[in-house]
Amino acid sequence: MAEKALANKKIVLCASRKIEEMSALIAKQGGIPISRPAQGTMFFNEELKQQLYEIVNEQNDWFIFTTGIGVETLITKAKEWGMKEALLEAIRQAHVAVRGYKTMNVLRTYGISPHITADDGTTQGLICALEDVEWKNKNVVVQLYGDSAPSLKQFLVNQGALYKEVWPYLHTPPTLDMMEPLIEEIISRSVQAVCFTSAIQVRFFFSFVNERGHIREIKRAFDEDVVAVAVGKVTKEALHEEGVARVIAPAHERMGAMIVELAQYFDKQ
Repeated sequence: MAEKALANKKIVLCASRKIEEMSALIAKQGGIPISRPAQGTMFFNEELKQQLYEIVNEQNDWFIFTTGIGVETLITKAKEWGMKEALLEAIRQAHVAVRGYKTMNVLRTYGISPHITADDGTTQGLICALEDVEWKNKNVVVQLYGDSAPSLKQFLVNQGALYKEVWPYLHTPPTLDMMEPLIEEIISRSVQAVCFTSAIQVRFFFSFVNERGHIREIKRAFDEDVVAVAVGKVTKEALHEEGVARVIAPAHERMGAMIVELAQYFDKQ
């Protein structure tokens, strides 16, 4: 019987959710999953309630949504506070732009079809898709996703839009006792791959690496022996921005597809 692609390989998961599902996929391929969450998530409550109240009671020309979980959180919280139908009606009366397919799919479950979508699911792709719109004096609500989007904000403000951010949730940094073992595992080559499922995980991880002066060792490890894996284009781009040249990523942004892509990579080695 042929050896499985990930046989005896230790694969780090930096995700904070769907750990069990991805671990099962890795184990099925013969690998050894290691959980090292590189992000936490803090949900807003009273501040978000005030933001939603303002949104449903004001004129909104555009809504820009950037994540599916962000949309779900907004609608869930709006329902909890008796504003669900008012929020959905406000969205339906405005123009809608979305960054990725997950966001689009969530909106469609509520009967909302976006007017503009980013072809590649990236923030830069979204900005390109928005370039032909007249933004001057338009009231624009932008749902952020636990991290700021300075390039999107700068674009809209420069175009004269009346910009408002809404944060359904905010990512919090991982703990030191979670990151220190990961840094050591990569430098010592005791793991064979590290899977990142969001750009914020990449930024948090490399922030720790830089603070502790290990950037050269980490980059060398990723260049030589440890495989950096990204769930999709946005995360892959974040790794490239941190100086990681070799990044494995699936064509379609799915966590399962990421593990399959990694298995295929090792199978060819």
